[in-house]
Amino acid sequence: MSKKTLWAGRILSALPALFLLVDAIMKLVKPAPVVTATVALGYPESVILPLGIVLLICTALYVIPRTAVLGAILLTGYLGGAVATQVRIGSGAFPLVFPLVLGTLLWGGLYLRDERLRSLVWQS
Repeated sequence: MSKKTLWAGRILSALPALFLLVDAIMKLVKPAPVVTATVALGYPESVILPLGIVLLICTALYVIPRTAVLGAILLTGYLGGAVATQVRIGSGAFPLVFPLVLGTLLWGGLYLRDERLRSLVWQS
């Protein structure tokens, strides 16, 4: 693997990882806008802290090279739940597309930085 490919993968991976890390921290801190938004999505306030913990663990698994594939799988499920929530409340296009873009960046970055994953995808 070339250094350029590795660094491109790291950068592509860092963008969604940083966003998800900030999102997890905000759920742990629970400022008023986070509580308001979560309740507006139809979730009780009591789920915010557990969601933040789950998101933090999944994101940590993603950034650790040895567990990155597991982290990507778990984050894909998490982001799928975000899409399902947006569909359920009938939101616009951006809230539906944003988690899909994050998921694409997660897997694209991982694909570029992990030779094991590339070998699984492109077996002859």
